[in-house]
Amino acid sequence: MAELSANIAAAARPRAGKGAQLWKDPRLLGLLSVIIGLGLWELAADSFSALILPPPSAVLARFFDPAFLPRLLGALGYSLGALVVGFGLALGLALPLGVVLGRSPTLHRMFDPLINAIYAIPPVAFVPFLIIWFGLFFEGRVALVFMMCFFDILVVVIAGSRDVRRSLVDVGRSFGASRGQCLRLVVFPALTPFLFAALRVGSARAINGMITAELFFAAANLGQIMKRSTQAFDTASALAVVVTICLLGLAAQTAIQLLERRLLSWHLRG
Repeated sequence: MAELSANIAAAARPRAGKGAQLWKDPRLLGLLSVIIGLGLWELAADSFSALILPPPSAVLARFFDPAFLPRLLGALGYSLGALVVGFGLALGLALPLGVVLGRSPTLHRMFDPLINAIYAIPPVAFVPFLIIWFGLFFEGRVALVFMMCFFDILVVVIAGSRDVRRSLVDVGRSFGASRGQCLRLVVFPALTPFLFAALRVGSARAINGMITAELFFAAANLGQIMKRSTQAFDTASALAVVVTICLLGLAAQTAIQLLERRLLSWHLRG
């Protein structure tokens, strides 16, 4: 009997270990958080009318509506155009500028007060000026996306450039590396984790800028669907747009995380 009990206990230990490892799986925990969120939403919706807070099932039904879904996807495609152009311009300018300002103490001391002053201004405050300078349509929306994410990316890249240890550069120079080679072989690899942080922060801010522009400028694309839905008291359709934006942000963050894990396996823990 004692030997049988010992065998049963030994067989149960690996299963318990597998169960503990299963609960540490980030994908399972992420799915669990979504399920809990939907459950809380469903419970909260029972306390209100569908006009004020529709249940998740009503919002999900919009994605299977043959009259609504093509309009939503078409609007999303046009919205992504302004998002990609604005975010690309912000990255193309903020990355090299951040490296230059971060690696030059003189330039950093000169421009840091100006950057901090502008960074403290809410980007929405620039909307009247952007309308005057770029108009109400595509160019204006691109400009607001650029304004929403440029300084976030710039600040992170400057911080990363200043974080590179002087000793690493000195080691490179001791082996005969030129200034350009030190920048390419030492500074950029050490800066890469901050670049991915800038990508994550900047992409989220760019998506915020995309939908903000479509609500504050001429109503178009996703913003137009939201405005017309609220005017028609169709709360489920408006929330379907919000869910679409959430899924877009989640997809962007997941793609950046996967790329970071592939390229920075030496840096990430766990």
